[in-house]
Amino acid sequence: MRLAQRLKRVLRRFWPRKPRIHLYTICWNEAQILPFFLRHYESWVDRIYVYDNGSTDESRAILAQHPKVKLRDFPWSYPDSFVLSQRAFFDRCWRNSRGRADWVVVTDLDEHLHHPDLMGYLATCRRKGITCIPALGYEMVSDRFPGPHECLARTITSGAPSRKMNKLRLFDPDALIRTNFTTGCHRAAPKGRVVYPERDELLLLHYKNFGVDYRLTRNKLLLAELRPIDIEKGRGHAYVGSREEVEAIFEKLRATALDVTDPGYRPWDEPEGRPRWWREPWPSAPLSPPRESPSAA
Repeated sequence: MRLAQRLKRVLRRFWPRKPRIHLYTICWNEAQILPFFLRHYESWVDRIYVYDNGSTDESRAILAQHPKVKLRDFPWSYPDSFVLSQRAFFDRCWRNSRGRADWVVVTDLDEHLHHPDLMGYLATCRRKGITCIPALGYEMVSDRFPGPHECLARTITSGAPSRKMNKLRLFDPDALIRTNFTTGCHRAAPKGRVVYPERDELLLLHYKNFGVDYRLTRNKLLLAELRPIDIEKGRGHAYVGSREEVEAIFEKLRATALDVTDPGYRPWDEPEGRPRWWREPWPSAPLSPPRESPSAA
């Protein structure tokens, strides 16, 4: 028996199996971008748990046809606030993958995690004992909506670095006790066996800027998902703006955009000024996670 166990450990070290990866996300009337999201993740994620928030377009039909998707209803743990319900969901949903997955991805439908050799990178992180892999954020920008068969991380690769989009979107569910996300998951204060990589290589490509018209339409969609209390607290300010204001945003993004797939690009180089939030000795503001809500899964 001991010999068999030793042999298993040796085989696992030199012939490691493909990691089991689960993904959790929320959907509401996303039929237009769902095919790109599924195409991006289906090759390396084993289970895609999608919690639908009452879609009235073709979203549910698209999801029901995909063999890796598990479709469920989104839990409103805070009936008066989508933002707080979303935060509570992302803080809890991944716990159902403990003992069942090596890594979990918690993300939005317009976010694509990218690395030129993702499976190799995850294997390296596993060998080094890394448990939390924050992703460097980029606001991707294009003047056109992609064709139906495109892989966005290959065809739309121009993006502006965004500190706001630096997020913890991939981690080991068995290593963490809590994630303690802020609203929008823009920061986190994970608790448990937290080990970050020494060098930041994982990218988060945020695809919401497919031309000005698409951005304006999507802003209306996202704004409609918020509840009155969210609006009162100013949580919809990012979705309000005239055509002229959105055009100015596009000009700014184009001016700072770079090709995220350029072999010479070194995303891990720390920019001047304040360090990335997971490199700070203490959070710059207290994190106050919402009360525990019923299990999201």
